[in-house]
This record gives sequence, C-alpha cells and structure tokens, in this order.
Amino acid sequence: MADVKQRNGFLGFIRVLWRGINITRQAILNLIFFGLLLIIILAAARRPLPLQDKTVLVLQPKGQIVEQYSIDPAQRVIARLSGEPIQQVQLRDLLMVLKHAATDPHISAVLLDTSDLQTGTWTYASLRQVGHALDEFETSGKPVIAWASGYDQGQYYLAMHANRVLLDPAGSVLFTGFDSYQPYFKDLLDKLGVNVHLFRVGEFKSAAEPFILNGPSPAAQEANAYWLGGLWNQWLDSVAKARKLTPAQVKQDIDDMPQGVAAAGGDLAKMALDEHFVDGLATRAQVVAELRKLSAPEKDGYGFRGVGFGEYLARIRRDAPKLDNRPEVAVVVAEGDIISGPQKPGSIGGAETARLIRAARENKHVKAIVLRVNSPGGAVYPAELIRREVQLARAAGKPVVASMGNVAASGGYWISMDANQIVAEPDTITGSIGIFGLYYNIPDTLAKIGIHTGGLGTTPWAGAFDITRPLDPKLGATIQQIIDHGYMQFVGGVAKARGKTFEQINAIAQGRVWTGRQAVARGLVDKLGGIDTAIALAAQDAKLGKNYRVHYISEPMSPLQRALMGFGDSALASIAIHHGFTLPSWMASFAPRVTGPLQMLQNARPGKVNAYAYCFCGQ
Repeated sequence: MADVKQRNGFLGFIRVLWRGINITRQAILNLIFFGLLLIIILAAARRPLPLQDKTVLVLQPKGQIVEQYSIDPAQRVIARLSGEPIQQVQLRDLLMVLKHAATDPHISAVLLDTSDLQTGTWTYASLRQVGHALDEFETSGKPVIAWASGYDQGQYYLAMHANRVLLDPAGSVLFTGFDSYQPYFKDLLDKLGVNVHLFRVGEFKSAAEPFILNGPSPAAQEANAYWLGGLWNQWLDSVAKARKLTPAQVKQDIDDMPQGVAAAGGDLAKMALDEHFVDGLATRAQVVAELRKLSAPEKDGYGFRGVGFGEYLARIRRDAPKLDNRPEVAVVVAEGDIISGPQKPGSIGGAETARLIRAARENKHVKAIVLRVNSPGGAVYPAELIRREVQLARAAGKPVVASMGNVAASGGYWISMDANQIVAEPDTITGSIGIFGLYYNIPDTLAKIGIHTGGLGTTPWAGAFDITRPLDPKLGATIQQIIDHGYMQFVGGVAKARGKTFEQINAIAQGRVWTGRQAVARGLVDKLGGIDTAIALAAQDAKLGKNYRVHYISEPMSPLQRALMGFGDSALASIAIHHGFTLPSWMASFAPRVTGPLQMLQNARPGKVNAYAYCFCGQ
C-alpha cells in the first residue's frame, strides 16, 4: 500500500510539473506572439519624422542589381533586421528612388558608393539604366558624388555618371576589357568513355561546344569577337564621353597599364588620377567633410545629415497613394533560365509567367503590358507557353512591349519576338536564334570496368534512350529532324513577327549573338532604351496619354509574408535599425530554417485540426 501511495504521489508530482511546464511554454509563446503583434501594430500606426532640409541620399548598392528578388520575403526582412542585408537590389527600386529624389526639396545631393556592388559582363544594360537615372537627377541641379575604396570595370561604368568621382588613396581603378573564356571537356569525356551527341541548327550555336571540342570553333570565335568587340567599343565611347576624353585615349591608357603603373611608382590610385579617370583622392573622413558642405551637419559635429537607400525607399512606398483608379501598364518580369515545371523567382517557369501575363490580360484596369526579359534562354516548351500568352494579350487589344535587360537571347528572344515592339539597351546581349539538343551515353565507360548491356525490346525504339547502350543512328537522325523543325519554327516565328522573310532572318540567326545596338541595325530590335522607354511606348500604343500608373504583377504573397514585409518596411523598423537595435546576426543564416514553419502557419485554418510532420532539427 505504501508503494502504491508513493507511486501515485510521484505521478501526481510529474503531472503538476508537466502542467507547470506547459503553462510556462504557452505563456512564453503568447508573449512572443503578442509582442510581435504589438510591434506590427505600432509600426503600422507610427510614421517616421519627416525628412529635414539638406539631406544627402546615400546609395550603397550591395550585391547584384536584379529585376526581381529571388529570395523569400521573410528571409529578406529577417536579414535586414539582423544587419545582414541580402546581396540583391531591384533595378526598379533604384530607378524609383533616384526619380523621386530629383524632385524632393529635402534631398540636396547623392553619395554613390559602389564598393560592394557586384557586376559582370552581362550586367551593363542595368548599369546603363541606373547611370541614365543619375544623369536625370543631376539635371535638377543637385550633385552626385561617387566614392569607393576601389572601382572595377562595372562599378566604374556606374560611378562615371557622377559630377565628381573620388577614390580612396589606397584604392585602384582596374579595367580589364570583356572576355569569353570557358573550360572544354572533350578529352576528359573521351578518357571516361562518355559519348556526347550534339544535335543543332545554326553555324554559330556554340553553347554545347565544350562537350564535343577542346576549344572554340572558328565560327564561335568569329561571332564572339563581333559582339564582345561591340560591347567594348560602347564601353570605351561611354567612358570617354563621361570623362571628356577620346575613346583612343581611354584604350591607350588601358593597353599601356604596365607603363602607367611604373610612371606612378606603383601607386594605382595616383595612376587613376593622372589618367583623369577620377577627379580626386579622398579618405572616407574627407568625403564626409565634403558632404557636410552639401548638407546640414549632425549634432555630433562630425557627420552629415543623410538618409539611406532602404529607408528612403520605404518612405516613398508609405507615402504612395493606396487607391488609384487610373488605367494601368502592367509589367511582368521574366528573369533567369527558362525551365520546365514550377519555378520560383530567379528562374522562369513557363506556366507561372504565362499565368501572370494572362492575369494582366484579364484585368480590366490593365490597358498595356511590358514584358521585362532578363534571360539567356532555356527549354523551348515553357518559352512557347509564354509566347502564346503574349499573342493572346495582343489579340485581346492590349499592346505588349518587350523590354530587354542585360540579356534576352535564344529562349529570351523567343518569348519577346511576338511583342508589338522590342526595346533593348545598347549593351543588351540578344539574338542567339538557334536550337540544339544534347544527349550522352556511357557504354564505353561501363566497358572500361567490365560492364556490358544486353537484351531485347519489342520495338526498334524500346530502350533507345538507355544511356548504357550505343545511340542508334536512326534515332540520331530522328532527333536531328526534330531539332531542324524547332529551328524552322523559331526562324519562321521571328520572320512573321518582324515582318521579314525566312531568308532574311536566317541570315542573321544561325545562333549568332548580337548586342542591342547591333540587333537594332539588323531589325531584331525596334528601339534602344530601358524599362522607362518600354513603359512609355506601351502607354502610347494603348493611347493612355500621361494619365496612367505602372503596376508590377507578381505571384501574390501570403498574408504572413505581407505582414512581415509591412513590418520590414515600417517606420519602427527603420528607426530601430538607425539606432542600432537589430536582431542577432545569426538570424540571417537561420532564416531559411524558420520560413518553412512560418509558411505552414499561414496555411492554418480556424475550426480545423491541422496535423504536421515537421522537423526543427537543423536542416
């Protein structure tokens, strides 16, 4: 009996302890939930103090300039609040901020720091558009001061638009030109016994050459030399114009870099100053002192009155009118490789992008559509799905203008070709009208280790795509016929859309790549310009005059994502970050592991039991 009482007493203690733990757990969760709820309510209710006069807009783009984020909204908010901003900046946001700042009486100047901007060969069209926006800002009579710890070729392409280009005395300006180098794998694949079968149409369609050759073909070298040369000449002309030099001078200085370094005694900053690529050398402290003359000094007597890009963008969005019944020009972004199956931002899914165009077509407020393309191409079928929706939009009486970004080649051109008009930057990489298919098999690889394949099939094609078997020549011929048909369809579609004959397009197709300027000269593009030019043309085609609004159409966010983004853009978040109140830095890396559970929560429905099998155990 004593044992029973002792056991019951122990079990009672466990039950009481468990109830206490459960109550404590619920209390902590409630505190967290209501704390976040209170923060969101306060953020929505509280507005930031208005900007004061003589405020400098500080632009420090970090990472890549993109058409749309490829990172989940919740991760972006957590990264921002943890002081570890994502390495992406939307082009549209940069353009909007500069346009708004030009007419903002409180903004007195722009400081452009490109030290953390990431650029590459295929980013110059975006850089050119931001450069034009800087030029427009300067027409308001306000200066742009560029400063960096060092400039690479792409960073300088943007910084050269400033009224003054300054460089850290310990920095450098490095111009290397454009190149197209890649590894070739034929010898390696031969040693491994891998047989690669390339099916293509187009003498210059060289994308798959690394698998069948040990170096670029003469045709590839010819085509690459032409478009790379076009890009380089445009770069030289732009820099020469901005720095009041001649293209020949700029080219000579770059070609003679070793002599320039020697003349400057190995001081790269001095060499940049001597060659007039920068206007002066200045430390960060000296730049701050100069900006104090263009703004009101801070209370500490050392800094200057400034507003960051993120905070200023949030202010613009908060002050934008919420209700607007004007007709719309819808912008649909197609960025990344074109891939079959469902895709998130960063890649183009045919069904998803087609659905966005269809939504614009069916929206009575949308009167015109701009398809913003930044893609090197990909699979044919999803590209065809997008092209068909462009056709349907035009048939519905809604003009479509294709706006080419950094690259709109091959499949990127496929989805653009049926637009009413095509607009590209001089630096856009486009064309590459060609088709190829790639197939490999490994019977020789297996034979090297003593494995062979044998058996039978009910038809000549049964097992024909088994990579352990040799490729049947009849199947190879069939595949080539399919590729030939795809090329005929591509060239024929372009010819019909551009009002030319098959022979005219075939002469400039063959997989050959062109810059935007070269494409205009060959009738593949209608006009040079950026996204603003395309939007204006779409509005003009729809006879909207100047009374219209621009609306970017994207996949709708969940309620939870909207709440998080609202808080991330809120005044309270900006104030907290400004005063140093941030989440721990580890939260940024932890964010991907958190967003999964949060996504489940937003799917919960009241009055229903939701069962989940989910692990929070360090995925």
